[in-house]
Amino acid sequence: MKLGVNRTSGFKTVLTSWKSQDDPGTGDFRFNMELNGSPQFFLYKRSDRLWRTGPWNGIQLSGVPDMTSKFIFTVSYVDNNDGVSLSYSIHDPNIFSRLVLNESGTMERLTWQGGEHSWVKFWSAPRDQCDYYSHCGTFSDCDPYNLGEFECKCLPGFVPKVKSEWYLRDAINGCTRKQGEKTCGNSTDGFIKLTFVKVPDTSNARVNEGVGSKECQDLCLRNCSCTAYASANISRGGSGCITWYGNLIDIRQFSNGGQDVYIRLTAAELAEFLKSSKDSRSKKLVIIVVASAAGVLILLFLSWVVLKNRKGKRQYIKRLLTFNISPRSSYGASSTTKEIDENTDLSVFDLRTISSATNNFSLANKLGEGGFGTVYMGRLHTGREIAIKRLSKSSGQGIEEFKNEVTLIARLQHRNLVKLLGCCIQQDEKMLVYEYLPNKGLDNFIFDKEKAALLNWRKRFEIILGIARGLVYLHRDSRLRIIHRDLKASNVLLDAGMEPKISDFGMARIFGAGQMEANTNRVVGTYGYMSPEYAMQGLFSDKSDVFSYGVLLLEIISGRKNSSYFHDNAINLIGYVWDLWKEDKALEIVDPSMRNSYNQDEVLRCIQIGLLCVQEQASDRPTMSQVLSMLSNGTALPSVSPKQPAFVIKKVNNGRAVSVDEMTITLMQAR
Repeated sequence: MKLGVNRTSGFKTVLTSWKSQDDPGTGDFRFNMELNGSPQFFLYKRSDRLWRTGPWNGIQLSGVPDMTSKFIFTVSYVDNNDGVSLSYSIHDPNIFSRLVLNESGTMERLTWQGGEHSWVKFWSAPRDQCDYYSHCGTFSDCDPYNLGEFECKCLPGFVPKVKSEWYLRDAINGCTRKQGEKTCGNSTDGFIKLTFVKVPDTSNARVNEGVGSKECQDLCLRNCSCTAYASANISRGGSGCITWYGNLIDIRQFSNGGQDVYIRLTAAELAEFLKSSKDSRSKKLVIIVVASAAGVLILLFLSWVVLKNRKGKRQYIKRLLTFNISPRSSYGASSTTKEIDENTDLSVFDLRTISSATNNFSLANKLGEGGFGTVYMGRLHTGREIAIKRLSKSSGQGIEEFKNEVTLIARLQHRNLVKLLGCCIQQDEKMLVYEYLPNKGLDNFIFDKEKAALLNWRKRFEIILGIARGLVYLHRDSRLRIIHRDLKASNVLLDAGMEPKISDFGMARIFGAGQMEANTNRVVGTYGYMSPEYAMQGLFSDKSDVFSYGVLLLEIISGRKNSSYFHDNAINLIGYVWDLWKEDKALEIVDPSMRNSYNQDEVLRCIQIGLLCVQEQASDRPTMSQVLSMLSNGTALPSVSPKQPAFVIKKVNNGRAVSVDEMTITLMQAR
C-alpha cells in the first residue's frame, strides 16, 4: 500500500470513509498527506483536522510510536523531486492486512485471522484524547499518562491564556508567554528539552537537511520568531534541522517513542525553570514530611467539598426532572425524587455542548430511531465519542421511560451493561448521554449475511455468556433487583472488542426484597421476545427476561429472527427449533456462515438451554444464575429435558389460519 503526493501532477492518494456501515458512498472523513512545511498526514472530518501523524523522522512518523523495527511491515519513506510517499510491505507473505478509515472517523489496521475467520484490529488512531488535533491549544503539552490530573499543561515559560477555562479542564485556547517576557535572538536565550513527544505541527516549519544539531540551535537563536527546533532525522545519532516559527500546536507525550524537541525560553524563564527543578529535588523530603501532616486536613476539606458539590448536583437534577409525568406511570413524583436523590454520579450536559457535539443534530450523525426518539453519535471537544438519545417532543409516553432510565441505569455498574454518562434537560429538550459503542446493535451482525461471517462460534458464545452475566447482575448481584422487560438483539450493543452491553432500560422495573412477580395493565416490549404470561396476562418476573434471553440465544445460534421465520409447518423460530430438537436434528439450525468452525456439543448444549428458557410455564424455566452455570459447565448437556415451548405456532388448513396454543390468528391472503 502506498500513500502520498505526486509533486509533478499534484495527484494525491486519499483514504476516505464510507457514509455508514451499509452505505459505501464517500463519508465525512478522509486521510491524506499535506506537503506544507515538513510533509505529514492528517485525518480530517470535512474541513476540520482530527488527528496528525507528525513528519517522518528517519525511523517512524513522529506521532506513531508503534511504527518500530518490530512492526509487521517494512516501511519505506520517499521524498524527492517527483513526490513524497509512504509505502508498506509485509514481511510474511502469509499475513493479510488492510488499513481502513471507518465511518466513525477511526483509522484501523486489521489483520486476517484464518483460524477465527475474522479481521482482528491491532492498531487504531486516534486512541486517546491527546491524539486529537490541538486538544490542548497552542504552546501546551498533552500528557495522557498523568492519571488523575488534567492532561493539558502549558510549556515552561507559558501560562493559560484563559485561566477560568483551565479550571474547567477546557484548554482549547491554549497558553501564552508570560507577561513581559519576549525572546529576541540574543545570546542569553536558551532551550529546554522535551523528550518522548510528537513534534509540533510542521505545516509552518522549515527544514534544512544539511544542518547538524549545534548549527540548528544557532539558526533558531538568530531568528526572533523561532520558537523551537528538533532534529529532522533521529536515526544514526540525529541529523537535519526543523525550526518552528510562531505558535507551537499539537504536542503530546508518549510513554515510549516520539523524539526530543527543544523549546526556546528567555534567560529569565530558563533560570526560573532550572530553579523550580532544583527546588523540587531539594525540597522533596520536606514536602513528604509536611504532606503527611497537612494531607489529613486537606483530605477532610476535599471530602466536605465533594459532598457539598454532590448534594448541589442532586438538587439541580431533581429540579430539572420536575416536568409532568404520565398518570399511568408506576413512578410517582416522590418516588422519582427519591431515586434521583440516591444517584450522585450523573453529569448534566449543556444543550450547546450536545448541539455542537452532534453538528446541530445533523442527519450524518444519526445512528437510529426508536419509539421514543432519535439516537445520534456525537464527539465532545475533548475528543470523547458519545451517543445521545433525544426524546421526541411529541412523545408523552417517552417521558416516563426517560425518567425511568435516568433514575435507574445511572446506579448500575457492570461490564455488560451500557454506561449512562448523563442527561440534558433544557428548554423543551430531554436527552440521555451514553458511552458510544462503535459496533452498534447485535442485530446488525447476526441478521446480516455478510456481517454474520465476522462472528465465528467462539465470538458468539462469548456474547451469549456476556449477556447472561449482565442479566445475572440485574436479577441477583446488583443492589437493586431489576427486570429489564425488553431484552432483544437490537438492545444488546457491541463495543470495539465485540463485548456485549445490555441497553435501553426505559421499560425496566425494580423488584423489592422477596417480590416474585408484578402485574401491569400496560404491556410493553417486543412481540417475539415476550413471555406468554406477560403478553397475555401482564404478569412479569425475572422469568420473563429468561424467556427473552432464550429467544435471543436461539437467534444468535441460527442467525434468524424469531418473529419473521417461516419454514415447513412452523412459522416462528421457536417452533422450528423444537421440531428439529425432537427429531435429533437440532444442529440444522446453525447459521451456515459459521461453516464447521463450531464445537457441536457446545452448540447442542446452548440450543437445549435456549429451549429450557422458552418453556411455556414460567416455573419450568431456569433462573439466569442457573443458565450461566449451565453455559459454563464444559460441554456436558444439562440433565433437564425441555418441555414444549410457548408460542409453538403451526400452519393448518392450507395456511389460512395458525394456532398459537389455544389462540387462533387468521392470516389474510390475496386471491
